[in-house]
Amino acid sequence: MKSRALPHLLPLCVLFLTACGATASRSPADAITFDTAKRLDDFDFASSGDGGTGEWLVIDGDAGRALAQVNSEPSENRLSFVIYRPFSGRDVHVSTRFMTISGKVDQSAGVFVRFRSADDYYAVRANALENNVILYRVVAGKRQAIGCMEVNVSSQAWHTFGIAARDDRLTVFFDGRELFVATDRRLPGPPGKVGLWTPADSMIWFESLKIGSLD
Repeated sequence: MKSRALPHLLPLCVLFLTACGATASRSPADAITFDTAKRLDDFDFASSGDGGTGEWLVIDGDAGRALAQVNSEPSENRLSFVIYRPFSGRDVHVSTRFMTISGKVDQSAGVFVRFRSADDYYAVRANALENNVILYRVVAGKRQAIGCMEVNVSSQAWHTFGIAARDDRLTVFFDGRELFVATDRRLPGPPGKVGLWTPADSMIWFESLKIGSLD
């Protein structure tokens, strides 16, 4: 969401960061592409906050097919989730390739891990309006930023980003480089779901979802 709705964020995102260490080793990832609407049979859909539910469709874009959230209702507090049903894991690496298309309230793409419900999970999002990437911890429906960095998230362009979660260590990546590492012990387990999410009226194209186990 936009920073004016998160008064607890410090002005300098980098103050949340811990020192970056070695990248977690990971197994080969399963790549889910959205080349057909049949792919959506493996996903569950959920929403939280105000406003209507998210609307997810497989659309034809200039670079091929993608999964898009197309509900443009300007509700600041709505979060829309796409949950990959076949996989559950605790120590995982999850990433996506995305393009921000539009949004008056927000223009953010997100991925999540250790998802138990719409009230308990870790999530990271890249915001094209604010040009930053923020990592959140959500516990009992209360969201807190635990890592942040300013980075150019250009709209109408493809980007890759993701998160690696191992034990209490959460490493965030953007466009092929490690951005920052956060340490948190609030959601150590059990295994949870992974997937994609968008806030408010963000219209985002997701080309793919990659999931790899770190066990």
